[in-house]
Amino acid sequence: MTLDIQLFAVPFRKVSKTRKRMRRAHNAMVKPGVCTCPNCGEVIKPHRVCSACGTYKGKTEVVLKEENQEEVA
Repeated sequence: MTLDIQLFAVPFRKVSKTRKRMRRAHNAMVKPGVCTCPNCGEVIKPHRVCSACGTYKGKTEVVLKEENQEEVA
């Protein structure tokens, strides 16, 4: 009679709660840094052009199209 037994790697000791939590300490979610646009007050990421008004450091960098314009065929 032959038995087909597969042996797997088994931990020598149980991993304690402290060691497990220390290993996972860097996996926490981080709240992204945000600031407000000085021109329009929209919440934006720092050091980026405002997507609402197109300004950066008080200068107009991007000219945005009006969303309410009707298309002429």
